[in-house]
Amino acid sequence: MEFITTLPGRLSTISEYNGFSVRTAQPESSGGDGSAPAPFDMFLISIASCSAVYASYFCETRNIPIDEIRIIQKMERDPVSHMLTKITVEVELPVDFPEKYIKPMLKSIDLCAVKKHLVDPPEVEVKVK
Repeated sequence: MEFITTLPGRLSTISEYNGFSVRTAQPESSGGDGSAPAPFDMFLISIASCSAVYASYFCETRNIPIDEIRIIQKMERDPVSHMLTKITVEVELPVDFPEKYIKPMLKSIDLCAVKKHLVDPPEVEVKVK
């Protein structure tokens, strides 16, 4: 797997992968133009999106409607280091969601590949070519 990322300027990026172009940009408050989500925001979005995909798969394979399900992600930061200390993924379900499927669906969401990589992170190597 490989991404090719270019630097068009103004603290923005364009990453090419599998026929897709994904843009990021730093916010204006950080010197960028704010024209796209910041890279760190994309990282956080990937957690919520992954959780939502697992919820969707769980429900769709059981013919449970997904149109009223929402994933709400909240983050807590250390006030000194500004590093995240906790990420909470909340699953908002409709009132008629089958009670017997709540715990199994949460177990399914817990299998999210992004979350699993946070729990057991890969080595990240930076080098010059």
